[in-house]
Amino acid sequence: MGLIVYWSGKTGNTAKFVESLGMPAHRIGNHDDQVLVTAPFVLIIPTYADGQGRGAIPKPVLRFMAAPQNRSRILGVIGGGNRNFGQTFAAGATAASINYGVPVLYRFELAGMPQDTHRVQEGLHRLWTAQQQTPLAA
Repeated sequence: MGLIVYWSGKTGNTAKFVESLGMPAHRIGNHDDQVLVTAPFVLIIPTYADGQGRGAIPKPVLRFMAAPQNRSRILGVIGGGNRNFGQTFAAGATAASINYGVPVLYRFELAGMPQDTHRVQEGLHRLWTAQQQTPLAA
């Protein structure tokens, strides 16, 4: 099984969602830029952006992902947000997808609903299984 790496802000919605998944996870702290992951992971982040989507990826995530070892292990991104913000809903996931060259796997609102938890659990189990069956490139 892989790892979930996430950052959660003041509301704690992303942390609540990750906790509902019941999977191995590492929370990026606000000053956690020196942590290096040793396993493939999926990044789960909320969106913190202005009205034009600028600043969508939280700064602690940018610092964490600046490490080449971390960037080389990311498999995909899942984004949280609030649909009230229209076009910037889960914009952090879109920005991370572009920045790190990985797919957006899912988007959820606030702390997610039970069906979001179920869908993400199923999707991550499929991803981890497929990843284990694919030989690593030399």
